[in-house]
Amino acid sequence: MKYPKKIVADTSIFINPDSLKAFGQNPQDALISFIEKTRKQGILVYMPPSIMEELLKFLDHKHIPKDILSYIRKKPPKKYEIFTPSLFLYELVEEVRIRINKGLRIAEKYTRLGLSGDKSEEELIKKIRDEFRVALREGIIDSKQDIDFLILAKELEAPILTSDQGLIKWADKLGIEALDLEEIREVLSTSG
Repeated sequence: MKYPKKIVADTSIFINPDSLKAFGQNPQDALISFIEKTRKQGILVYMPPSIMEELLKFLDHKHIPKDILSYIRKKPPKKYEIFTPSLFLYELVEEVRIRINKGLRIAEKYTRLGLSGDKSEEELIKKIRDEFRVALREGIIDSKQDIDFLILAKELEAPILTSDQGLIKWADKLGIEALDLEEIREVLSTSG
């Protein structure tokens, strides 16, 4: 399998427990291994500064060689120059509206449960948070970092590498290729 010479990488591949193990045992090891392998293959790794800032919050900087972080090309997307189809915006707004309504139904459900007094306040809060998070945040782009990530990939005409299903779903709508984590791990394992 031939891979492009540049990719846009997301924080999730280094911190998500299901994906970081493709490259290491912890976020630092995963990042170091990933960068060493992409460097050996001649693949340029890009990240918007907002994603890099997010990633740095999860890393123990003392255990990361300086050349590893400097290999990642921090490039802000051209937010005022890259245009997205109006259908993309229409679908995003519709998706948000549907999710807000789901959140409202969850709030109503737990208000009724709370009024019945069958469960403790702590139990209700934990359950409502879990359901609310799934209803409103899973499978959608929900941050400025997500937008930066997609715009940069579109601008560079580069595939993305992420384990975030929302980013994958919305990248597909924009015609941005999402690399499969297992396939890229295999490619990076071969010699350059």
